[in-house]
Amino acid sequence: MQKKVRFLGLDVHAETIAVAVAETDGEVRSLGVIANRAESVRKLIKKLGPAEHLRACYEAGPTGYVLYWQLTELGVECAVVAPTLVPVKAGDRVKTDRRDAAKLARCHRAGDLTAVWVPDASAEALRDLVRTREAAKQDQLRARHRLSKFLLRTGQRRPFAGKAWTLPYMAWVRQLRYEQPAQEWTRLDLLHEVEHMAERVKRLEEAIREAVKLAPVAMKEVIRGLQALRGVAEISAVTLVAELGQISRFEGARQLMGYSGAVPSEESTGNRQRRGAITKTGNGHLRRIAIEAAWSYRLKPGIGPVLRKRQQGVSEEIKEIAWKAQMRLHKRYMKLAAAGKDQRKIVTAVGRELLGFIWAIGVRAETGARQTMAA
Repeated sequence: MQKKVRFLGLDVHAETIAVAVAETDGEVRSLGVIANRAESVRKLIKKLGPAEHLRACYEAGPTGYVLYWQLTELGVECAVVAPTLVPVKAGDRVKTDRRDAAKLARCHRAGDLTAVWVPDASAEALRDLVRTREAAKQDQLRARHRLSKFLLRTGQRRPFAGKAWTLPYMAWVRQLRYEQPAQEWTRLDLLHEVEHMAERVKRLEEAIREAVKLAPVAMKEVIRGLQALRGVAEISAVTLVAELGQISRFEGARQLMGYSGAVPSEESTGNRQRRGAITKTGNGHLRRIAIEAAWSYRLKPGIGPVLRKRQQGVSEEIKEIAWKAQMRLHKRYMKLAAAGKDQRKIVTAVGRELLGFIWAIGVRAETGARQTMAA
């Protein structure tokens, strides 16, 4: 007799996991709480029966994908689901770990949950490094703001024209002196923090380049191919690959745009159509890179020495896609600007279309890498 499939709902926390099981005949019951440890999970799976008849799920969160990898290694089919897309009953005001686990098991059995992409260990490691560098850039910006506002508040004005944070600017800040010892100590501390953040960013960017050298061939090809696009340098390309993983897992460019959260929200009924701001219900890191790169398409199409160097070794097909992106996106930018649209909205729209070209280049680069490895 064929054994019935059982659906497990796991409400995962740092130290504990609340477990519930939904049987195919309709019964949903709580199995209590276990420790969030590998041995406890292994004992639970052994107790519930053959691993191939179990279907587990838990919400994506701060505990990461360690539990997913462990369950997969034990032979259990596991899904990590998007927390914001878990159905919620109107009027349900009672929330406990036991009830959350039971709801996950019930919804998993009904097929009402949306699974997220789970990277392998190497892809997750690269993504951690890329996001650490992004956090370092944010810390660097805050440190610079603190120093610049301190200088402004104390009446210091640089005696030359030019941009801030250049070599002359930093040399000027270093030679400043304050009569009040407290202000001088403040200047030294803020200056030290700015220099420390700059060194940290530089160190992490070098670490990213070293990590790319150890990456799989297919990932290297995608990173090289994406750099053929204007506005997408090495760090941006690595960030895109780290956040997207295998780009061909998206069925089309529109699906990738939706994944980024850069598509407009909509509230339409009958003959009325109403579209609002972008949903932002997607990968914010991916959306940030696409919109930052979109600013470069306000310039006329062209291939300068830096972009030409990045395109060395890239296939002609990918170069053609990159040139088509320049032509189309610049035209799109100018058309929206002539219509009087807000510049931020224009760049967001251009960034959304840029994701379509990113998808096209990524798919072709992955296909080319597979063909090379097969040959």
